[in-house]
Parts: sequence; structure tokens; C-alpha cells
Amino acid sequence: MSSLPLSQVLSLSNAQIAIEAAATLAFALSGLIEAARKRLDAVGVCVVAGLAAFGGGTLRDVLLDRRPFFWVQHAAWLWVLLALCVGAMFFMRTRHFALTERAMQWPDALGLGLFTAGGTQIAIDATMPPIVAVFMGMVTAVCGGVLRDIVCNEIPRAFSDHRPYALCAFAGAWLVVLAHELAMPQWLGLVAAAGCVTLLRALAMLTGWKLPAWRADSE
Repeated sequence: MSSLPLSQVLSLSNAQIAIEAAATLAFALSGLIEAARKRLDAVGVCVVAGLAAFGGGTLRDVLLDRRPFFWVQHAAWLWVLLALCVGAMFFMRTRHFALTERAMQWPDALGLGLFTAGGTQIAIDATMPPIVAVFMGMVTAVCGGVLRDIVCNEIPRAFSDHRPYALCAFAGAWLVVLAHELAMPQWLGLVAAAGCVTLLRALAMLTGWKLPAWRADSE
């Protein structure tokens, strides 16, 4: 039984739902843009957006043996996803929205931060050790984008564009752990982690900061 006051427990639950919902929308949008760039049909767009939105969180829940999944517990989000896909396809077709890789990366950066924070907190609530909680945050944040890229026949950008991605999630997740260890308001840890990861990823994109790439001796 939690030792936190009931009001704080309810506040945390609401904060986690808000974080998960916002992250789901952000990654769904990134998947939608990527599917449209690949000129997939309506079914393909919905599938790719769904994988991006729910893939990382589902894998996290499988690893933590957590049931029901977020999208099962809150099934209304499936309708939201379908409505988002249909509405966005009409919008992009009528407004001639530029389907660039950069357009996909901004909602992806926001989703990365939000999912890192939410996934780490869920693992902490499941009494996982700090390092496991951090890796669960990374799984939540990174794997949806990986599935999106694989289905779109791309080497996952998380592994190939050399700009910090999973590393940003790893760094930000520790802020959630720190907030928990210091008994700080948990919503503060969620917001700080989400903001930190999103900012780090945005800076990496804007500055072109890249990690060292593997090179063969012949290169």
C-alpha cells in the first residue's frame, strides 16, 4: 500500500495518464508523417501510426508483466488514433503539407521525452531497481520509433543517424529516478525528464551533434 497521501496518488495517476496520452499523440503523428512520406495507403498509415504510438509502451508492459496494456485499458485512444489518421490525411492532402524528414522528427522528439518520463515512472511504480527503470523508460521511448522505421523499410534512425537519441532518453530518465529518490513531487520529475530529453534531442537536430560511427579499418 502506498504511503503517499491519497491526493498525491491521484495527482500522480492523472499526471501519468496525461504524459502517456500526449506521448501517444506525438508518436502517432510522427508515424503518420513517415507513412505518408512513404506513400502508404490508408491502412498502412494507420498501422504505422499505431506501431509508433503503442509499440514502445506495449513492449515495456510485456517486459514488466503489466496488464492491461495502456491502449487496452483506455480503448478510446484507438478511436482517437483512427480519427487523427483520417483527419491528418485529409489535412495534408488539401493543404499540401511538406512531408519532409524534419517534419517527422519534431513530434518524434516530443514523444521521445514524454515516453521516457512516463515509462521510467511506471517501472519505478513496479518497484524496479533504478537502472532497470531507466532502461524501461528507454524501451518505451525508443522502440515505437524503431518499429515505425522497420515497417517503413528504413534502418531505424535511432541506430543509424548518429545523432543522440536513446542516449537522450537514458540521460533524462535519471531525472525521474532522482526525483523519486529525493521524495520530490513525482509530477515534477516527469515534467523535468520530458523537457530535458526533448531539449537534448532538439539541440542534437539543430546543431548536427553526432556520435562517433563505427568505421572499418579500410575506411
